[in-house]
Amino acid sequence: MTARYILTISCPDTVGIVAAVSGFLAERGCNIIDSAQFGDRTSGLFFLRIFLAAPDGGPDHAGLAAEFGAIAKRFGMTWHLHDAERRQRLLILVSKFGHCLNDLLYRYRVGGLNVEIPAIVSNHRDFYQLAAWHNVPFHYLPVKPDNKAEQEARLWEIVEQERIDLVVLARYMQVLSPELCDRLAGRAINIHHSFLPSFKGAKPYHQAFARGVKLIGATAHYVTSNLDEGPIIEQVVERVDHTLTPDDLVEVGRDVESVVLARAVKYHTEHRVLLNGAKTVVFR
Repeated sequence: MTARYILTISCPDTVGIVAAVSGFLAERGCNIIDSAQFGDRTSGLFFLRIFLAAPDGGPDHAGLAAEFGAIAKRFGMTWHLHDAERRQRLLILVSKFGHCLNDLLYRYRVGGLNVEIPAIVSNHRDFYQLAAWHNVPFHYLPVKPDNKAEQEARLWEIVEQERIDLVVLARYMQVLSPELCDRLAGRAINIHHSFLPSFKGAKPYHQAFARGVKLIGATAHYVTSNLDEGPIIEQVVERVDHTLTPDDLVEVGRDVESVVLARAVKYHTEHRVLLNGAKTVVFR
């Protein structure tokens, strides 16, 4: 079967990058199925994502990667060659709000997300039956001030044992330690229940109601040790008006949060998100 790969690249912008990469692939009989690129004039960086098919009998993944090393060194690239057929392995963290979890599990069940979900972790028992219905192992790790470090150690054990590629905080209402954030850098996504950077903290929809906002939204971003300040992957807003109560805003917000988180997970697992300092480049 023809092997399919996704090549992602970021490097200082200069003349000849696309020509060198496409020429390298053509010389090895690889067919470019889809390509997207972006040159950031502010940072001076160039970003490239190529979805390609390698010929039967050609270099395998390891061979292609090894041969590409010379070009990568020449242009100072940060790059990855991903197996497009390999499903990313997700660990979902959740607390007592289950709308994002339910949405992700449904999309996973019907094939909307090309992933595997080998485990769900929660500091509450509320969704163990939902996990069981989807045949996903459920780990109950209650977090208290005196056992936070112990439970994070157990969480990390699950990440390693299950070979987790991406941790998804689906309304997980616990702040991860700076140490764990560093370990998960670039592979943990959180959904924030407001349109960052406005209305941080508790009850953002009530804050929005008090200010009479006309738009509410949600933000999916990478987790960093700076709370709710990681690189933003996706945002969506919905128009609201004076007739809606705080509970109405919460209901609208639940729908928005689910959509935004699912999109961010999809973009990440399809290797469409490249870090650009404190920002991201997302090839949709």
